[in-house]
Amino acid sequence: MPGSVQSLERAAAILRAIAGSGGQMGVTELSAAVGLAKTTTHGLLRTLLALGFVEQDAGSGRYALGTGLLDLGSHYLDANELRSRASNWCDSLAARSGCAVRLGTLAGFQVVVVHHVFRPDDSAQELDVGSALPAHATALGKVLLAFRPAATRPPADPRLERSTTATLVDPVALAAELKAVRARGWATQREEHVPGEGGAAAPVHGAGGLVVAAVGVTGPVDEVFTGSGDVRPALLEMVRDAGAAISRELVRP
Repeated sequence: MPGSVQSLERAAAILRAIAGSGGQMGVTELSAAVGLAKTTTHGLLRTLLALGFVEQDAGSGRYALGTGLLDLGSHYLDANELRSRASNWCDSLAARSGCAVRLGTLAGFQVVVVHHVFRPDDSAQELDVGSALPAHATALGKVLLAFRPAATRPPADPRLERSTTATLVDPVALAAELKAVRARGWATQREEHVPGEGGAAAPVHGAGGLVVAAVGVTGPVDEVFTGSGDVRPALLEMVRDAGAAISRELVRP
C-alpha cells in the first residue's frame, strides 16, 4: 500500500508540472521538475498515457495533459454550479466594462454559453444562455481551444466555417493564433463572429489548474480596441481579473 500511495503522489506531481508549464514537457524536463529518475518518470508517464491522462506528441515525443483528465475536471462541475459561482463576478464585469459578458464551456469545436449578462444599456439584445458559438471565431472559444489538452496540435476539425470575412478558417493560421493565446493567457476577436463586434476573454481554472471555462466581453469594435488595434488595457485587465476571481471561487470549499 505505501508503494501505491507514493506512485499516486508522483503521478500527481507529474500532472501538476505539465499543467503548470501551459504546454508540453519532455521526460528529461519532467524528471528534473518532480525530482525523479528518468526511468521512473517514463514508467509513470506510460501509465498516465494508457489512462488518457496525458497525451504524447508523435513528432517531438513530448507530453501534454490528456482528454481523460479534462473529462474528470469537467464532470465535477455542472453548468448550474458554474453559473451560480460565477454570476456575481460576471455581473460586476458587465457593470464595470459596459460590455456584454458571457461565460462558456467547450463542446467539441463549439462554445456552450452557460451564463450571459446583457450589455448595460438600452440596446436590443437576445439571451444567449444555452446557445452554441463557433469556437474558432470567438474570443471565448480561442481560450478554450488553446488550453484544451490537445491544444499543442493543429486543429484537426475541418469544419472551420466562415462567419465573416475576418474569420480564421485556415487550420495553420488558427494553430498559430492559439499558440499565441497560450503564451499570453488571453484571447481576442475582432469582427470574426459578428461584423462590427469585438471581444476579449480569459480562462477560468478549476481543480488542479485545468481550464474548465472562459469568461469574456463583447461590444462595438471601437470600444474594445484602441485606434492602433490593441485591446484596451483597462478592459483586458477587467476580463483577466474576472477570470482569476471566478477561478478562486471554483476551488473554494
